[in-house]
Amino acid sequence: MTAIPFRWSANISMMFAELPFLDRIGAAARAGFPAAECHFPFDLDRSAVLARLDEAGVVMNGLNTPPGDSARGEFGFAAVPGREADFRRGLELALDWAVTLGVKTIHCMCGVVDPEQRAQARETFFRNMLWASDQARHTGVDLLIEPINRYDRPNWFVSRSDDVVALLEELGRDNIRLMFDFYHIQIMEGDLLRRMEQHWKHIGHFQFASVPRRAEPDEGEINYANIFAAIAGRGWPGWVAAEYRPRAATADGLGWMRSMRPA
Repeated sequence: MTAIPFRWSANISMMFAELPFLDRIGAAARAGFPAAECHFPFDLDRSAVLARLDEAGVVMNGLNTPPGDSARGEFGFAAVPGREADFRRGLELALDWAVTLGVKTIHCMCGVVDPEQRAQARETFFRNMLWASDQARHTGVDLLIEPINRYDRPNWFVSRSDDVVALLEELGRDNIRLMFDFYHIQIMEGDLLRRMEQHWKHIGHFQFASVPRRAEPDEGEINYANIFAAIAGRGWPGWVAAEYRPRAATADGLGWMRSMRPA
């Protein structure tokens, strides 16, 4: 049986931020990343992004649905009552970009929900995500739900991977999957290797950063060498994305790529 190569991606919304956005694509390629992902590219010229990806030989593996107005505390709409139209417009925009760029995963941002709205938010989430699943079905794009820790994002709709998986099982749609971000899951739940094993069949993408600083994975409380070896040992066919805030210039902090690459 042919071994599946372990493949890292760089989130260029957070990494290589010392460069203009389009230049980050080539920088990621030169640093040894065959893929990149980003958060919200929608204000850019789509043809220019595609040209840079082609020039660098880089795959764009993921993006997010639009967040809304950050000045008003908005951060996505998938579970926000009364904002269904905003979510649907954003999902259609993200899918259009994904099809053009060859992106295979979209993080559907659930949003911030006041505690008294949680029951209504749950109903909104199910309606929106069943609709989104139908829209994405013909594109080959998987939709991702990410648990985000409540220190970084208070009142985020769902902050634990166990709770995301319960929602996914109730949805029963095979094109809606778990974004397993080790940074958020360590802060909220811990027990990373056992939890990864438990949720393996639901995982659609991996992201990582150190805890607590969300910097390079060679510091902090997570043993990423063991994490990466475990992912490789299970024959993960997708990307494993670095999504962190570099301590200095991004290229200066990439020694972990050599020291932690699975054998």
